[in-house]
Amino acid sequence: MQRGKESKPHIGIYGRRNNGKSSLINLLAGQNVAIVSDFAGTTTDPVKKSFEITGFGPVILVDTAGIDDSGELGEKRVGKTLETINQVDLAILVVAGNTWGDYEERLIEEFSTSDTPFLVIHNKSDLTPASEEFKRVVGSKPHRGFAEISCLWPNNVDTLVEMIKGAIPESSYQVPTLLGDLISYGDVVLLITPIDVEAPAGRLILPQVQAIRDVLDNDAVAIVLKEREVDDFLRKTRIKPALAVTDSQIFSKADASIPRDIPLTSFSILLARMKGDFASYLKGTPKISQLKNGDRVLLLESCSHHVSCDDIGRTKIPRWLSNFTGKQLEYDVVAGLSSLPRSITDYALVIQCGGCMITRKQLINRIRPAVEAGIPVTNYGMAIAYVQGIYQRAIAPFAPASPTSYL
Repeated sequence: MQRGKESKPHIGIYGRRNNGKSSLINLLAGQNVAIVSDFAGTTTDPVKKSFEITGFGPVILVDTAGIDDSGELGEKRVGKTLETINQVDLAILVVAGNTWGDYEERLIEEFSTSDTPFLVIHNKSDLTPASEEFKRVVGSKPHRGFAEISCLWPNNVDTLVEMIKGAIPESSYQVPTLLGDLISYGDVVLLITPIDVEAPAGRLILPQVQAIRDVLDNDAVAIVLKEREVDDFLRKTRIKPALAVTDSQIFSKADASIPRDIPLTSFSILLARMKGDFASYLKGTPKISQLKNGDRVLLLESCSHHVSCDDIGRTKIPRWLSNFTGKQLEYDVVAGLSSLPRSITDYALVIQCGGCMITRKQLINRIRPAVEAGIPVTNYGMAIAYVQGIYQRAIAPFAPASPTSYL
């Protein structure tokens, strides 16, 4: 699973080979969406399957290789399986035959490290019911629920759905607001959306679409226009927006056009507050001024897209950062949720994109190693605002400045 492309709740299915993980997915889906066989190791690399669980809603189920896979390739598959734990909102640990040992303990340790709630399902209970001793062992673990099932018993679906509802964090399926707490009924929100080579033909980029929908959901008025139309619009209409939101790449232009008494921020910063570790971003962004010659900067772009000649992550931000600091810096750009090319401690700064294509859980776990290692982290929009000298204005709608907050 190279990247998270949807923000639906992600549920990962884990366990040993031939414990019935794929059968469990088929049971939840109500159809054969996963390959099932009597041979251990049918599932190799993690596979994402998008469908609706009746009684719960749309989800992404992640079918993983057995944690007990062996051999050189098997070890690589196990590594891929463990990587997915940072990307799921809920884990289901599938066991069978009253078997519990080091493999299960390793998974529980990984769940704990990434703060991933998990259920324990004793599968194939039509063949071997869970023993009382086994139940005592499982009962001592920090799971969110335990059940005995057989994928041959269709009525087990209701039990599983109720367990999922009770265990999965509400934040995984509740749609948070981008700007609902910043605007009121009937407010006008100005959305400045440049149409450049990175804009998909005939469409807007996802953060812009999300902002439009969020404005409408909050019974406000969205006015969408390109940056060169802003001055004429404000002069001719005399409308005073309650908030202006711009693409981060034209922050300087928007800053010059939007009067100082109108709050201004960017789509990327809205996403940073909704999905990211905003407190760490606020703390880490000013560290840009402390970068030194030879420092290495990591840019995390959590989706994959066509790379243009003037790409935001690969070209523009590195250019702006180098010009602002006047230092010789090294840059690594990692797309999707791929592994990093080097240790996180090799970096002096991590810059995370808005994360419009992934879940909050995936984004938080993506930057967690940097935060835990004390590496400054920031966000595309916040970094751009900082190097363009309008950082305080850009974050003011969410974090009013104090004398010492951003020094």
